Amino acid sequence: MKIFLAVFDGYRMSDSTIQYAIQVTQAVDGHLVGVFLDDFFYRSYDVRSALTASGNPDKAIQELDEKDKKKRDSSVLLFQKQCSKAGIKYSVHRNTNVAVQELKNQSMFADLIIVNENETFTKYKEKLPTRFIKNVLGDIQCPVMVVPGKYRAVDKIVLLYDGRPSALYAIKLFSYLFGNILDMPIEVFTVNEHSQNLRLPENKLMREFIKRHFPKAQFKIAKGNAEEQIVGYLRDHKENELVVLGAYRRSELSRWFKTSMADILMKELNTPLFIAHSS
Repeated sequence: MKIFLAVFDGYRMSDSTIQYAIQVTQAVDGHLVGVFLDDFFYRSYDVRSALTASGNPDKAIQELDEKDKKKRDSSVLLFQKQCSKAGIKYSVHRNTNVAVQELKNQSMFADLIIVNENETFTKYKEKLPTRFIKNVLGDIQCPVMVVPGKYRAVDKIVLLYDGRPSALYAIKLFSYLFGNILDMPIEVFTVNEHSQNLRLPENKLMREFIKRHFPKAQFKIAKGNAEEQIVGYLRDHKENELVVLGAYRRSELSRWFKTSMADILMKELNTPLFIAHSS
């Protein structure tokens, strides 16, 4: 049985994460784990303001912490109710360790992580991709499904392929997790940036691979700038795609300076992304 982790901030419960997680868990008859990262450093209120605004700081902090606990508890209860209603197998993990480190640790024992692209695990909103998402994608031990803020049921799969090992690795992992269980159209999309022909990189081998793993898949090949072609192609669609793409494992320094296709798609589109990187 496959184990999927749905990641939540108990102060700002993501409904889209629950809905996407339920959809993919139902598809494979898997087990969904609600991971509530109750980082002990993270509070919903400003501690300094609470200390200076009250004549009894200790009591004020105690009361605010109790309110925070109730918020987090109610989020767990909501997750449990939604999973029970959907009829899926589930469990809950609650951890008070540093959020990103805890998730990296749990990823070693999971087949897939589902997380909202807007998660920060701080009181503040950030531009996409957030620091939390960048850190997760940079050094996680299983594929990640990054989902937008609004849920739309997935009805098409787009496999991005550029001939690189990272792209093929992501497609392999997606195949191993879902295969043809997701009964919906599948398309392989390739952009030839440096060639005028409309052939896939490693054309024969790739077509044989796709035929075995996704026998009904269609191929779409474009020419031009990869970023422009991919964003434009996906933006023009009426379908609700899940986009599968690879990413390189990069050092903590380089990931802040080199933009990845995943970063671009998070900024430009409201589309769930299945992201995997090879070692």
